[in-house]
Amino acid sequence: MSHLPQFNARIAGLYVYPVKSCAGVSLREAVLTETGLDLDRAWMVVDAGGAYVTQRELPRLALVRPQLKVHEVVLRAPGMLALHLSIDRVEEAMQVRIRDEDVPAFDMGPIAAQWFTDFLGQPLRLVRFDPDHRRLSDPKWTGGVEALNQFSDGYPLLVASTASLELLNSKLAARGEAAIGIERFRPNIVLEGVEAHDEDRIDLLQVQADDGEVRLRMVKPCPRCPIPNIDPASADIDPVVTDTLQAYRRDDRVGGAITFGMNAITLAGMDLTLRVGQAVSGSWKF
Repeated sequence: MSHLPQFNARIAGLYVYPVKSCAGVSLREAVLTETGLDLDRAWMVVDAGGAYVTQRELPRLALVRPQLKVHEVVLRAPGMLALHLSIDRVEEAMQVRIRDEDVPAFDMGPIAAQWFTDFLGQPLRLVRFDPDHRRLSDPKWTGGVEALNQFSDGYPLLVASTASLELLNSKLAARGEAAIGIERFRPNIVLEGVEAHDEDRIDLLQVQADDGEVRLRMVKPCPRCPIPNIDPASADIDPVVTDTLQAYRRDDRVGGAITFGMNAITLAGMDLTLRVGQAVSGSWKF
């Protein structure tokens, strides 16, 4: 059965997170690769035993701000000199653990390790994902499609909408709380022109890029851990975001967890470029 476009929207924002759980980078355009947007979650911070760490354990990771340049990623953090990472250079191979998986990676060397250790106050290392490793999304949710990830929590793309954030901010305002930004939810693609949480019921997204068509399938609601409670500007924690979402965002599809945004996979359009402002069409699941 063919899917006829049933709605029209546009791309309002594109974001990548070069180092898992550090600040994101807002982009005007991004290349779609087989693991998501180019350089998304390509690096990750691990502890002395090689296990991944995130803002859940170390909220000050939110203060590490990457800048993408042609041949390097530059990391900055309060009180620290800039750390320059070559995009094309790694050091020795090692095994790391993310969630319940052991995956191959490459250490980024002693300077990067000392930088994170000094800033966060415990022994840490920075690693780069091994691009030869095929880390797959859960086929139960992808319908058997082989969707690859680097160090994301499990899916190559996360889609949210401006309307969903506006609804949450209206509920925060009703409680006398300040508005928050979309960066709290760490999306890759932000849509404008759909209703609040319409992303929950979208089946296919289609984008006419310069050299062909991008087709994305929404596959799984994104359950939310406490990270949206962390202020990205200060790393201060306030549970008001989760408390507010609990009142209206419990999702039976994921065991009653609080959700915001939808994980997505790529069906067509590898190596094409997505741009802010591009028109999006698509079809509904129901």
